[in-house]
Amino acid sequence: MIQRIQTIYLILTFIVTGVLLFFIPLWTLNNGKAFYFMQDQVYTILLGLSTMLTIVSIISYKKRQNQFVMGRLNIILNLILLGLFVYRSLNLSGETVLVSEKGIGMFLPIVAIVLLVLANKAIKKDEDLVKSVDRLR
Repeated sequence: MIQRIQTIYLILTFIVTGVLLFFIPLWTLNNGKAFYFMQDQVYTILLGLSTMLTIVSIISYKKRQNQFVMGRLNIILNLILLGLFVYRSLNLSGETVLVSEKGIGMFLPIVAIVLLVLANKAIKKDEDLVKSVDRLR
């Protein structure tokens, strides 16, 4: 159901977690090579789960309560992913041989979290509207 605003937010979240991270590196190594999330298995699994949860949430538009729960799980998953990125970033400073420059890609989970919070807010608003209409009958 594309006309609902939460679907737009969820599609934007899918673009951020499922598409943009293939093109935007997390950081650049000293030898000039970009480090993408696919080079680490943990990042690949977590981003795959996040993308899968977003797609399932888009598909289950008729079950608002399940959609809300999946949004919360996706927020938690993105917070874990962001924590791993920050931990890796702080442990490997820019002066070492391993990492020379942090990329904007490691902050894309923040964008995904904001979009998921907005989607959950809209889902909650829809759920409250449906409950208020049911009360009037």
